[in-house]
Order: sequence, then structure tokens, then C-alpha cells
Amino acid sequence: METAWMAEGKCRELPPETFFPSDGVGVELARRVCADCPVKRECLEYALVNRIEHGVWGGASERERRRIARRRRGSVTLSTE
Repeated sequence: METAWMAEGKCRELPPETFFPSDGVGVELARRVCADCPVKRECLEYALVNRIEHGVWGGASERERRRIARRRRGSVTLSTE
């Protein structure tokens, strides 16, 4: 998967630990950074495709990415029946 988009991420301006919070407040802070990031969509897709379990990617927490992945798997299953 292409990763050139990473150079455009707003996260490059901040310490990595910003995106690996230990509480809900930290998740919200990371989401705010991601909110208007020009590569938010690419970032989220990268995390989903690579099954990254930790951190905030593309504005989505670990739990949110699990939900997205489950929905996608459900859509594939339904469309092949």
C-alpha cells in the first residue's frame, strides 16, 4: 500500500504519543488534530487494511476501527449471497 500520503499528515507536527492516548480525553485531542487533516481518509484506510490495533488513525479510535471493519466484513458477506 502506498504511504507517500504520510508526509502530508498533520500528525507529523506532533509527538507520536499524542495519537496513542491512554484515556478518552487523549482520544478526543487526537481526533481534533485529525479532523481537518488533508490525508485523514488515507490514514484511516491504511490502519484498516493493515489491521493496526492501537492508536488514533484517520480520526478513528481502536474501537471505532473495529466497528468499521466488522461492518465492512458484513457488507461483503451480504453482497456475495
